[in-house]
Amino acid sequence: MRWDGISEFVYVAEYESFTRAAKELGISTAQVSRQVSALEKRLNIKLLYRTTRKVTLTEEGRVFYQHCRSVLDGLDAAEQAVSNLQSKPQGRIKLTAPVTYGEQQLLPLVNDFMVQYPDIEVTAFLSNQKIDLVDGGYDLAIRIGKLSDSTMMAKKLSRRTNFVCAAPAYLKKYGTPYTLSELSEHNCLLGTRDYWHFIENNKKAGKERNMRVSGTVQYNSGHSLVDAALKGLGIVQLPDYYVQRHLASGALVSLLDNYREPEESIWAVYPHNRHLSPRIRLLVDYLTERLV
Repeated sequence: MRWDGISEFVYVAEYESFTRAAKELGISTAQVSRQVSALEKRLNIKLLYRTTRKVTLTEEGRVFYQHCRSVLDGLDAAEQAVSNLQSKPQGRIKLTAPVTYGEQQLLPLVNDFMVQYPDIEVTAFLSNQKIDLVDGGYDLAIRIGKLSDSTMMAKKLSRRTNFVCAAPAYLKKYGTPYTLSELSEHNCLLGTRDYWHFIENNKKAGKERNMRVSGTVQYNSGHSLVDAALKGLGIVQLPDYYVQRHLASGALVSLLDNYREPEESIWAVYPHNRHLSPRIRLLVDYLTERLV
């Protein structure tokens, strides 16, 4: 009887809804409600605040939830450990990632991963929009930069650096900017935003700055912006995976290095109410080892 109502309580706490919890558990909402009520009665503690619009944890409920979540995770891990002794990693992974990063960096590694683990299936949706992982049924998201959603768990995979650069032909014709203020005199090749990120390194040392720039080109394609820069149309700011080989070959020249913003972290993000299953943990570890 000590296990009665535990799973139901944990799911209600995580989804903040009896209906959503019932759907995930594959039982009726009434059954979930009965089990949670019986659990509260057995413990003689109110675990949840219930209103017509929302379900939230009491202080006692938060403490009880943390322990229950750990117990259920441990049970799942124990079952999976036994299962892994008899079978290969298998199952489906549903993930999402930014479009270009997914195409260039992530999915080629995912393909290599699937060659190594042929019983694992992967569904990937590439989008530059922030997708709700729980509502979309996603196991994993790859996100870049600062994380704002505290309801998610995250593991750092790698990092990226943004470079400001231009072709030698452009710089020969229009000159080289050495300060941020000089960018107003140049044709800046824009992406989806009309500002660039920098770090002030003078009297305002270490201060982040978003600087508005303008130009004759605005594309929502990094590849097209690189092509425009290579053809001498202007100055561009893009992540390293777009421009590294062109910087190495001399086709592009790095500019304003003293103002370059710090590296941005690349994260594997997953819902807090989903501990990493062995196949997902396997993929995350695989990406961590290979992404640079």
